[in-house]
Amino acid sequence: MDGRTTPAPAEYIAAYEKLGFGMFVHWGLYSLLGQGEWTMYSHGIPKQEYEQRAAKFTAARFDGRALAQLAKRAGMRYIVLTTRHHDGFSLYDTRGLSAYDAPHSAAKRDLVAEFAEGCRCEGIVPFFYHTTLDWHNELFASDFDAYLEYLYRSVEVLCTQYGKIGGLWFDGNWSKPDADWKLDALYGMIRKRQPEAVIVNNTGLDARGRIGHPEIDVVTFEQGRPAPIDRRGHAKYIAAEMCQTMNGHWGFGRHDFCYQPVGALLETLCACRGAGANYLLNIGPAGDGSVPKLQEATLETIGEWCGIFGEAIYETKPCGVRGTGKDFALRGPDGALYFFIHDLHNAGDSHVTAGPAGEGPRAFTGVAGKSVHRLRWLDSGETLPFAHDAENGLFTLYASASAYGHQYVVRVAKAELE
Repeated sequence: MDGRTTPAPAEYIAAYEKLGFGMFVHWGLYSLLGQGEWTMYSHGIPKQEYEQRAAKFTAARFDGRALAQLAKRAGMRYIVLTTRHHDGFSLYDTRGLSAYDAPHSAAKRDLVAEFAEGCRCEGIVPFFYHTTLDWHNELFASDFDAYLEYLYRSVEVLCTQYGKIGGLWFDGNWSKPDADWKLDALYGMIRKRQPEAVIVNNTGLDARGRIGHPEIDVVTFEQGRPAPIDRRGHAKYIAAEMCQTMNGHWGFGRHDFCYQPVGALLETLCACRGAGANYLLNIGPAGDGSVPKLQEATLETIGEWCGIFGEAIYETKPCGVRGTGKDFALRGPDGALYFFIHDLHNAGDSHVTAGPAGEGPRAFTGVAGKSVHRLRWLDSGETLPFAHDAENGLFTLYASASAYGHQYVVRVAKAELE
């Protein structure tokens, strides 16, 4: 391929990018302890003591369809569930590979089957997270080839027993960076069993955005905002995704009170889409499968914003239009431009508003080609004055302040082209 050529995305990767916003769900035996998903390792819990938690894992309030309904209310279009995390416990029926799974626990049922069915009932795309690191299975340390066979067969169950899935999300290869993980065989099996599933393998905090195996479809940005990918000269089009917690743990933290405000999460969602990446926001259900109220309320509030500005989020793409500061624009499938305006506060009497409203002109570059003939806020429909030098790609709009009682954090104006 010519080093200046950018490859086109495969159809299934383009479909993944249009999902835009997803829910990550970290849930398992560790959730019973309420000390985060690494509690077995971080708190030095012996294997035999830890695995006894399975006898108390009833999943009494886990409801796959209710989880999908929450995702819909949040404006999310896919869910990634931890079918097996590093503690080695599987939420699915491993079909005889191990007794350390949900059907052999107090739950006595296949929770991944319930999750997948619930997603499909609500039009949400199910994705399966699966660890490659395993603290429970002794083969991981004693006979790695035998362990990789176990891992292969485990993933094959996920690929063959739950219908069509959106993708596989792996995590843990960073634990043995010099090992031969036999990825050709694993990914080859996925391509055979689930040809339209995207393959993700998390590169971790220290290697955000790194491209690994040629079969990888999505690079990850864990807990860090993504940078746009320069795809020129790449053998294939690779998508990007940021995964993030809303507090300090991926799994349930009973005494974690440090949650990010909704406004910060909204800015991150917009920043991800501005970089052409999906945003995967995590929740950590409690041990019984219920979603903590603060997490639920946070998602529903984000969903209200998506209900207003969603058309600018899902099927839009970066187009080289940049503003000053954090402002940028995305292009929709019909050619319309969506201008994302930050730091615009509400207007009102000086006795009830603090600080300037941020109202005024916002300048952008890269708006070349067709002329803009109409510009309006998506929330109110108010038309905005603008000036456009199409020949030089310069564009300036006048951003009016929001009415008192309205604070969108990021406000979006739609420009229709002639």
